[in-house]
Amino acid sequence: MPQDAFTLRHIARELDDALRGARINKIVQPNKDEADLIVYTGRRTRRLALDTNASDCGAYFDDSEAEAPLVAPNFCMLLRKHIQGAEILSVRLVGFERILCFSMRGSTEFATDERRLYLEVMGKYSNLILCDGQDVILGALKTTSLDTNSKRMIFAGVKYLLPAPQEGKIDPSDRAALADLLQTPPADLGRFLFTRIAGLAPVTAEQIAANYRGGDLADYVYEYLFSDMVCPCAVMRDGIPVDFSARAVEGARPFATLSEAQSYFYAEKRRAKKFEGMRKRCASAVSAAAKKHEKRLAQILEKKKECADCEQLRIKGEVLTANLYALSRGMKGAELDNWYDGTRIRISLDARLTPSENAQSYFKRYRKQKRTLEILGPQEAETRAELDYLSGLAAALSSAESEEDLLALEEELIGAGLAKEPQKRTKKRAEIPFRTFTAGGFHIFAGRNNLQNDRLVRTASPDDLWLHAQRYHSCHVIVKTEGKSVPEEVLQFAADVCAKYSDSRGDRVPVDCCRVKFVKKPKGAKAGFVTYSAFTTLAGFPQNVQTGCEKPS
Repeated sequence: MPQDAFTLRHIARELDDALRGARINKIVQPNKDEADLIVYTGRRTRRLALDTNASDCGAYFDDSEAEAPLVAPNFCMLLRKHIQGAEILSVRLVGFERILCFSMRGSTEFATDERRLYLEVMGKYSNLILCDGQDVILGALKTTSLDTNSKRMIFAGVKYLLPAPQEGKIDPSDRAALADLLQTPPADLGRFLFTRIAGLAPVTAEQIAANYRGGDLADYVYEYLFSDMVCPCAVMRDGIPVDFSARAVEGARPFATLSEAQSYFYAEKRRAKKFEGMRKRCASAVSAAAKKHEKRLAQILEKKKECADCEQLRIKGEVLTANLYALSRGMKGAELDNWYDGTRIRISLDARLTPSENAQSYFKRYRKQKRTLEILGPQEAETRAELDYLSGLAAALSSAESEEDLLALEEELIGAGLAKEPQKRTKKRAEIPFRTFTAGGFHIFAGRNNLQNDRLVRTASPDDLWLHAQRYHSCHVIVKTEGKSVPEEVLQFAADVCAKYSDSRGDRVPVDCCRVKFVKKPKGAKAGFVTYSAFTTLAGFPQNVQTGCEKPS
């Protein structure tokens, strides 16, 4: 991300134009790395995000809703004390450093004071520092202490100092120094500019080099850096924003302001990060439950294996009972006729027991193992059903495309006791809608999870069409017929949707279709499990449904 002095200079100009004279109505700190100023510009209220996170650092407008913690952190309370209600006088770039300075004027009953809020945009060293009018630090988001071996003290009461200049780099605003540096164009201009000029990101240095067409290099570099020309855009790759830029980039998405481009990029980045975080949490819960049941199944199968010869124990007991006359106490074994298969069978005996007691011992072991097998049968069936259910959850997880899909899956996991309810939830979550499509004038709905699948079938009309992938886990799909005949192309599209959201990885998936009145849910069955009859089978082609393409025309 080109969060260098070149980009920040344009951002400072935009923020100064938008915020000069604005008043700070509210201050929140949604996380440990960010402070948000809710400002009224005279025409509208906006949220200015001041982010010091290593990967998202910057200052930009973000009009999305952010939840504030129940208890405000200390730095947030400090900001509220000194600048809540203050008027923003100006926003400027400090020199050619990666530092934005917000000058403010606040009034109390006794005096009017100036405050300066410095946002240092320096990757993992980013910081937010509040100072008074004489640049004495009042507090900082990230402070140092006297015990820290730091060249720059950041804590209340000390003078705010700029970071030490980078060795071997010049300030590009110094025209004479720039002319001396660029007397002869170097072979690798982009790398040379990045390593020798302060405040430039590698991307900006490469853009300057790529656009150079000859002439006085020092004048060109100076004009590029300090020109007011700006063409804000978000750099896209396969439809996903990967960067933002103050100058036009081929194939990029243009924006009216750099703040909008920056806000869009960070919002998409946070959305993707949140999506992956939710996916990992859900996958972890499903995986943990699957491992637990796989372990249980292995134990059940091991016990069944141990009890597999229980009939042999019964036979030995009966053979011993039939031959009590030929046995005596103290014998350690005997070879007797087995009339079940006409062979001779070797039977071990406990020398301490009588022949009758040895026979009863075999019968006792037989009855115990038989009872064990009777108990293990339902346990095995139940465990396999749980594993099949978890396999369905894993399939739903792999086909999840949006945050709504994962929210629906998380809701099911919580309901099934596989995940915990989030501790901090300030408001009731709205009901997550079905996946919705339209084709040929017909409405088509697909469930996002097993709970939605059940609700979808429960709320459908008896003559609506129901679809499900054959022999695969998939979403339930309903075509609302409204008493009309469904054309083949509409039914085919519904089958394609069903195949798309299944765990089949083939290009052709068999999909069963029947009327909803032939779909039954057995009593006590797991969520999403149904039986059906009077169905026909058609082929679904998942590649015909584009990812995230809902409500196609």
